[in-house]
Amino acid sequence: MGEAQQALPVVVLISGGGSNLQALIDGQARGELPIRIVAVISNRADAGGLERARRHGIATAVLDHRDYAERADYDAALTGLIADYDPGLVVLAGFMRILTPAFVAAHRGRLLNIHPSLLPKYRGLHTHQRALDAGEREHGASVHFVTAELDGGPVVLQARVAVEADDDAERLAARVLTQEHIIYPTVVRWFAQGRLRLDDQDQARLDGVPLSGPRIIDAAG
Repeated sequence: MGEAQQALPVVVLISGGGSNLQALIDGQARGELPIRIVAVISNRADAGGLERARRHGIATAVLDHRDYAERADYDAALTGLIADYDPGLVVLAGFMRILTPAFVAAHRGRLLNIHPSLLPKYRGLHTHQRALDAGEREHGASVHFVTAELDGGPVVLQARVAVEADDDAERLAARVLTQEHIIYPTVVRWFAQGRLRLDDQDQARLDGVPLSGPRIIDAAG
């Protein structure tokens, strides 16, 4: 028998309930993701995702941003904390912090984020309401490598969902979140398998081929 692929150590950063974290935990438990979540770190002690991690025996840590006067000081401390776990990948799963260029540079090529819009549309916050206000007919979520540009790194995979006539932001967000739980583990799996990387020109490559645009999962039909 051949040797099984070694699990990639992963640190997950959260600020809230951690449903995308749970999707990764479940994928790991089912053997679908060749990863080992070594720590979950939050900037908020009351983040629900911390309890999710503890229930699964995953180490947790809290680094409260309010204890730091400067964003750069917080990010430097966070970089040091992450380094203690020596991860091969850092996953942002609802981590509600704008990251400094120094932090991004320290984790270049091994930092992924999921954003609840079809990037480059609706960077930043309140994406679902903004999509509704603009009269969009489709909306969705994007998984991308993180660069110094806010929500601007190369997008790897998107899921599209139809905007229904009776949607409000909450209903639309719930359908998008269902798709997030599909596309984030997919991209993490590609990375852990060595299929996905960020090249020296900040371009995503899948199976060695540059991605001219994101792969699409279309749930809008």
